[in-house]
Amino acid sequence: MDDKAFSKQLESRTKKFAVCIIRLSTTLPNTPEGLVVRNQMTKSGTSIGANYREANRARSRADFRNKIKICESEASETQYWIEVIIKAKWLSWDQVKSDYNECSELLALFTSIGKNT
Repeated sequence: MDDKAFSKQLESRTKKFAVCIIRLSTTLPNTPEGLVVRNQMTKSGTSIGANYREANRARSRADFRNKIKICESEASETQYWIEVIIKAKWLSWDQVKSDYNECSELLALFTSIGKNT
């Protein structure tokens, strides 16, 4: 797979992940605490794809690297919020497992991309 095809595939994958995170967030409790976590997780989870899209339109190599680091950071934050949801017992591991695993894979990808640029 060439770089352009990989980029398109990863853009699509991060957009799909954003939709999954939005859907997951709607299952959180409608309490003040639940709303805070919902907002934080939704912001970080949807930001991954938006920043990756921007990275692919970067003006320089340094700009690309910076946006990739933001993607990495947002993926790590999203993973954190999913872990909080499990610890708070708002959802079970089975309910979040696929989203958590996808987030872990995205985090690994962006970490690797960041190290190789």
